[in-house]
Amino acid sequence: MNAEAAGVLGARLGTDLSVELQQNRPGMLARAAEAIASGGLNLEGFAEVDGTLHVLTADPRSARHALEAAGLRVSGERDVLVVRIEDRSGAAALVFGRLAGAGVNVRHTYVASGHRIVIAADEPGKALVALQAQETSRSKGSAASAGRSSSG
Repeated sequence: MNAEAAGVLGARLGTDLSVELQQNRPGMLARAAEAIASGGLNLEGFAEVDGTLHVLTADPRSARHALEAAGLRVSGERDVLVVRIEDRSGAAALVFGRLAGAGVNVRHTYVASGHRIVIAADEPGKALVALQAQETSRSKGSAASAGRSSSG
């Protein structure tokens, strides 16, 4: 895969909180979002599926405290990849293809702000290495191109 096809602009580990919404009724998502906002935190990414809310914030410990103070149960916490991708067709497909090629199983994924995707994988460390190798080859390709253009 060449550097231009990489699709990854940056990758890091983050923390996904799973919140059980006790009832599937109006206001439950608002309650969770208000709890996080009351802690002075920004929701960087979230997804709700079948009564489970997945949340990404810059400070998962404070988010957990705020959610629990609002009477919501945080049922899980897991390392996830937070991947900034190019805003172009096929960028996500390339990321998931790279993970598949590295033998990494994806449990769930969702979109975050700033052209980022959150990926919960069975082996987040292995997934990060696979994507950083992609990012490194992209950086080397850019540096080589810059060297050629400045010498000409």
